[in-house]
Amino acid sequence: MIGNQVALIRREFWEHRSLYVVPGVLGLVIVLLAVTGQVAVSTANNEVNLALLGAANIGENERRGALSLLLLGPSWLFAMGMWILTIFYTLDSLYAERKDKSILFWRSLPVTDAETIISKLVTATIIIPLITIVFIAITHLLILVATSIWVSAKGADASVIIWQSVPLFDNWSATFIIMVASAIWLSPFVGWFLLVSAYTKRSPILMAFLPIFILPMLEKIIVKSAYLTDALFVRTVEMPIFKHIDIEDLFDDDAMRFAGENGLQFLSMLDVGKFLGSPGMWTGVIVCGLLTTAAIYVRRYKDES
Repeated sequence: MIGNQVALIRREFWEHRSLYVVPGVLGLVIVLLAVTGQVAVSTANNEVNLALLGAANIGENERRGALSLLLLGPSWLFAMGMWILTIFYTLDSLYAERKDKSILFWRSLPVTDAETIISKLVTATIIIPLITIVFIAITHLLILVATSIWVSAKGADASVIIWQSVPLFDNWSATFIIMVASAIWLSPFVGWFLLVSAYTKRSPILMAFLPIFILPMLEKIIVKSAYLTDALFVRTVEMPIFKHIDIEDLFDDDAMRFAGENGLQFLSMLDVGKFLGSPGMWTGVIVCGLLTTAAIYVRRYKDES
């Protein structure tokens, strides 16, 4: 079973190069934007010199908070890119093999339909977040190296301003936890996309998203309730992983002031126990399991000859 899963996940890398090409290209774009921004800012010599002088003389907590927020932006761009990639991957993973008839070859191998679809589920919920965090770490390091070169060229001490204070372990650990937690939290959507990919004959994106938008509207008009709206849309923005804080609040003035006075530690904002004990998380896992089982059934009995 484990050996088959390793081989099947390798297959996903062979067939879906976007799994590592997309985050690689996104990281390159972010680094280029960071370098371009530094070049543009360099034209304001007096302001830059004052800013670097201030950065060298403020406390370590202030620098830590500023650097954490600097790294947060690329991390969230990667998170959005990860979910766009996951949507397209899951909708294409079973649809493409039926479209090009390669499913007939894969069915001739000693691998069950359950193993095949579980490998795609594992790729969507575990492998893609792992790849994403690797590219996040590489991008962060490249941005910091480029910033260090820029700071040194301006005559400041990059080892003090940047490397002495940057909380890399805190950022990477918190980002990894959030990536995996969000993959589990949104796993019902992954299961639904796999089911659509296994069944639909054309336009998997349209077939996947039409019910998501139409059914809540019909429910609101006919039944006068919003259960599906809460289940589908509210779920995407209310993951119970943070300790009484919304991630958007990190960018308001009070949060910036708190970060400057106390340092910004993302790990301390997370509550893994709260997430694991959430009924919504376990309900989502069960729904994902049911939808994945339905996808296995459809792939097994759908005639593609």
